[in-house]
Amino acid sequence: MSDGPEVLVVDDEARLADLFAAWLQADWAVETAYDGEEALEKMADSVEVVLLDRRMPGLSGDEVLEQIREQGYDSRVVMVTAVDPDFDIIEMGFDDYLVKPASKDELVDMVDDVADRSDYESDIQEYYALVSKKALLESEKADRELADNEEYQDLSDRVAELEQRVDETVSGMSSHDDFVGAFQDLQSEN
Repeated sequence: MSDGPEVLVVDDEARLADLFAAWLQADWAVETAYDGEEALEKMADSVEVVLLDRRMPGLSGDEVLEQIREQGYDSRVVMVTAVDPDFDIIEMGFDDYLVKPASKDELVDMVDDVADRSDYESDIQEYYALVSKKALLESEKADRELADNEEYQDLSDRVAELEQRVDETVSGMSSHDDFVGAFQDLQSEN
């Protein structure tokens, strides 16, 4: 088991939940829950990605998703389900949707993609905050003062580093869906 970010796999089919967990354990710290109530008990701020079955006895995946959002968790949620998507998904607060049966590659790629979107979103937010500070300093201070200030130089270096990371992330987005998903994440923050 990895000490990295956590994934919570929620499925009432225990064998399937355990299989998904086994597929992800090489790269992620994985928890499993076999019903909606257990999923909510295991939710924590450390959970970065939730793989959530829609159709479960007791609390459905839709209800679990609603409670995760109401409780303010910032986790990425991927609905992994045999239910074909319908118009009801428009108002649901999940980040992506994977229709069963899912292959190991599909599942691992999906978890990596939504986690990358989280990283991209936080990089973008930090980038814009730092660019704003940099622009303010540049409008208020003389070039010589800026050139002599170590904190300003560190700020400039961090802005350049984040700009490169954001550019690399955008250029690494391989599909329209990757770009749209990342853009929607940014829009939902505003």
